[in-house]
Amino acid sequence: MTAVQHLKRITFGVALLGLAAHASAQVLVTDAWVRATVPGQPSSGAFMTITADSDSKLLRVASPVAKDVQIHEMSMKDDVMRMGPVDSVALPAGKAVTLDPDGYHVMLMGLTGQIKEGDHVPLTLTVENAKGEKQAIEVNAPARAINGMDHSKMH
Repeated sequence: MTAVQHLKRITFGVALLGLAAHASAQVLVTDAWVRATVPGQPSSGAFMTITADSDSKLLRVASPVAKDVQIHEMSMKDDVMRMGPVDSVALPAGKAVTLDPDGYHVMLMGLTGQIKEGDHVPLTLTVENAKGEKQAIEVNAPARAINGMDHSKMH
């Protein structure tokens, strides 16, 4: 086999792999974690980075560890920090969108029990693309004890 034939085969194989990855990897969730709680704490937060390969939006998140799960946004308005639920989070094609304590994040409210550091919390994200096609993404987020803003008193 000549070098040119070998290069053509490699290029064709990489192209096929690229098509397969594109067809199956519509939404990528990385760096997911949940804030550990103390006994009796009623709520916690979940955080992650989401990258969609086409314009999409995060519609909702569900978890068996909480009675109510909402997507919230933390924002500063007139020198006052505000937090509240949003209907969805835009996921522009190819851009990583970070859900963190200072911006968009997931609130786990009405916890069914304590979330201990090292626990793994199941989350189901529902993402909808521009064509209206919905996809459920299962995430198993580790619990971390992180100092910072305590969302447990916010509603």
